[in-house]
Amino acid sequence: MPARPIRNKDIPIIDLFAGPGGLGEGFAAYATKSGKVYPFSIRASVEMDQYAHQTLELRSFFHEFDRDKIPEEYYQYLRHEITRDELFELYPIQAAAAKERAILAELGVPKDDKLIYGQLDKVLKRYENKPWVLVGGPPCQAYSTIGRSRRQAYGVGAEAHAKDPKNFLYRQYLRTIARYKPTIFVMENVKGILSAKVNGDRIFHKILSDLQKPQDTLDDVLVDDGLEYKIYSLVVSKEDGVELDPMDYLIQSEQYGVPQARHRVILLGVRSDVDVKPGTLKKHVEKIGVKKVLDDLPALRSSFTRVPDNEKEWYDFIGGIKRQSWFGDYKPAVAGSNTADPQEFQQKMSDLLREVQDGLQKGGEYIKAEYKTNYRSEWYNDARLGGVLNHEARGHMKEDLYRYFFASAFAATYGRSPRMKDFPKELLPKHKNVAEALAKGSFDDRFRVQEATRPAATITCHIAKDGHYSIHYDPTQCRSLTVREAARLQSFPDNYYFVGPRSQQYKQVGNAVPPILANQIADIVYDVLAKMPAPDKPALTIKPSTHEVVVSQRKSELVSLVR
Repeated sequence: MPARPIRNKDIPIIDLFAGPGGLGEGFAAYATKSGKVYPFSIRASVEMDQYAHQTLELRSFFHEFDRDKIPEEYYQYLRHEITRDELFELYPIQAAAAKERAILAELGVPKDDKLIYGQLDKVLKRYENKPWVLVGGPPCQAYSTIGRSRRQAYGVGAEAHAKDPKNFLYRQYLRTIARYKPTIFVMENVKGILSAKVNGDRIFHKILSDLQKPQDTLDDVLVDDGLEYKIYSLVVSKEDGVELDPMDYLIQSEQYGVPQARHRVILLGVRSDVDVKPGTLKKHVEKIGVKKVLDDLPALRSSFTRVPDNEKEWYDFIGGIKRQSWFGDYKPAVAGSNTADPQEFQQKMSDLLREVQDGLQKGGEYIKAEYKTNYRSEWYNDARLGGVLNHEARGHMKEDLYRYFFASAFAATYGRSPRMKDFPKELLPKHKNVAEALAKGSFDDRFRVQEATRPAATITCHIAKDGHYSIHYDPTQCRSLTVREAARLQSFPDNYYFVGPRSQQYKQVGNAVPPILANQIADIVYDVLAKMPAPDKPALTIKPSTHEVVVSQRKSELVSLVR
């Protein structure tokens, strides 16, 4: 039987818990090997955060146009030459489609479910009997190791944790699978999901079992028609009858061309009536260092918070580093082959201070600049932009600027970010837990440099609160990463604009799936769909096409509920 031909934007994507759209972007940007066909089209993105939703809506507008026909007015909006309303008024058809497809709603809330399922009914009705893909990552606070440690610190017990609704948000994803029967689904979550427990049982095993037979595990599902899925790892090939280890589902992003050590669990589900075995991701030979992705962006200076900021004050303050007592007296206690003597480190800091550029600006939401990244410029760069988006240095307390300079100079000298014990006493923060960090080593990486030659540490939403974990590798800028730099490390294209206050922009970036990784997953998914034979009979159909669903209860009673 011949394989099914796939045309441009022929395969719909539904994105749940979409965040700013990193997972969906990887699919939407995927082109076949000929480069002439973009087979995937995002038909609905569901997100509850208002700012992430605005970002999704704008990107949905972008995807309404062919790649070579993005209107100039889109770039005028990015350059703040026209407003969003003016842009949408110029292209009302595309704007209306974008607003329909980007859904501001929360799964699991009855009022919102009616809106969501009503839109999905309408979208998928158009694609009845055709393959489509569900993607998404249920919110991860209950699974993350940091989140669990914070609950313990605040005295949240096991019983309360077991009742935490965040533990079961995946069931909203599961409910969508049971209702609409996607050909393939991709579900992403944090590494902590592998070790998370509820009532003493590992939740990951329960999730795998539920995803294999989604209609068997819900009290409010459609009539059971035997829907089943095979769950695959994207990094380890599964032999028939062989059960994988939970760690086999973990993807280390830095091994696949992402300039960031982001480790996430990603499950690939293929409906059991699809007789095509998916492939796995191919590791890259080179791990991409931070500098290779960021070095072309305009250098910026940090700014002061809590005190008046101006350019002269900043330069005078940075120049005062060489007059600090720790500058001349510091003796590094670095063990190993990369040890440098105090004179070498002091000379390094002196040399760096002489390299501080004159006239550094603080950046902005858009700054005019010429640049070209040293890594995958065809993915990142867009010459029509004429500048950089979301590239504004955040403000820091004055004393933190000295800590940032020291930390990044230390990393440049010794090849690693300093721990708390490496800091001069004069630079130690006046926090209560510093003594514990020095004695026990817990959270002693409070100031973390994103080292130039290595992939970045994981970009998390915590970057919205402070920049201590995301210090720029260049000591002469004395700052943390901008939103654009964090987005580069997450592998977002430069023409991807993050909407909202800067703290919300950081949060969106930190919560996202790297689009470059998602793009490679899209290749695996496309290969499965392209190998599927053209159907000689109707595929599993969507039931029902209205909000009325038939519910199977435990005693086999059938009742009619209206969502």
